[in-house]
This record gives sequence, structure tokens and C-alpha cells, in this order.
Amino acid sequence: MNSLVSVTLEVPDPGAAEAFYAAAFGLDGTVRIRASDAPTTGFRGYTLSLVVSQPSTVDSLIGTALDAGATALKPVAKSFWGYGGVVQAPDGAIWTIATSSKKETGPPTRQVDDIVLLLGVVDVKASKRFYVDRGLAIGKSFGSKYVEFDTASSPVKLSLYSRRPFTDPDGFAWETASTRARSV
Repeated sequence: MNSLVSVTLEVPDPGAAEAFYAAAFGLDGTVRIRASDAPTTGFRGYTLSLVVSQPSTVDSLIGTALDAGATALKPVAKSFWGYGGVVQAPDGAIWTIATSSKKETGPPTRQVDDIVLLLGVVDVKASKRFYVDRGLAIGKSFGSKYVEFDTASSPVKLSLYSRRPFTDPDGFAWETASTRARSV
């Protein structure tokens, strides 16, 4: 079975991003940083999630992220499914920190149970087929709305959700490999 061992984020200032991620989340190599000159404002088509065991750990990680320079996008709150909040890192990456538990089970920690890369895709069925063809097994699938891959042995989990076509507010010209091939 294939696995995902890390997520590489392209950022304009790798030193600042590495300092932020060490202070905010302490993910020890699971999130890697690479320099990029590409525009990075606006939604990039993915969200990263940290799944933790209890509400006080959510509060702890959100607090350290905000102290390290993140911006709150969705305040921490209880919901039907649990407890969590959303922040945007200084490099622009969006992070959800959440737990399905609504009760404390001990003192707060900085222990992250799962890191989830959630990709917003236009065609969930086609994207699911792409990853299955590359050796990932399906864990859960809800038709054309959501897919979670079975990556039990991986430090990073992968999921897909249905999203309308992406329009970049910066006007950056996104292109696919097939578009580049035709223009050459």
C-alpha cells in the first residue's frame, strides 16, 4: 500500500515559514518547505487539518499559531461534529485544527493525532480514480462529494471533496501539463 510521508508547501520565505511551523505546530518534518516565486494569496485548492484528541489541545495549537503570526479565519467553537477552528498561516496556507471530542480527557498537549491534506477538486470521481490508479486504497467514499483514502500507515492522510472550479482572485494564469504541451 502506498503512503504519504510529508506535505511540501511552496512559500516565498522558507526561513519565516519554517520558524512559524516549528513555533505553531512542531510537526517535525511532516510539513516541508520549499521556496517559490509563484503568487500565494487566495485559496489554493487545499486545506490542511490537524486532528487532535481534545478541545484543550485545539485551544493550545490555535493559540500558538496565532502567537506565531497566523490569522484567525474561523474562531474556535463547539459544533455538531466536535470542536475546532481555522487559521491562515503567514505563508497563506489554511489550517483547520479540530477534535471530534467535546470533553476534556486530560491536560492540554501539543500531540497531533492526524494530519489531513484535503484537496478541493472539480470531479471527485475522476480524481479518486487518479489516486486509486497510483496505489491508494479507498477508506470512505460518499459518491461524488467526498473521498477519504485508507492511508493508515501514513503520517499524512489524503481526502478529496467536491469544489466548484477555482478562479484565482490574483489573475494568476494556472495551466495544466496538457495546456503547456499545446502551447510549446
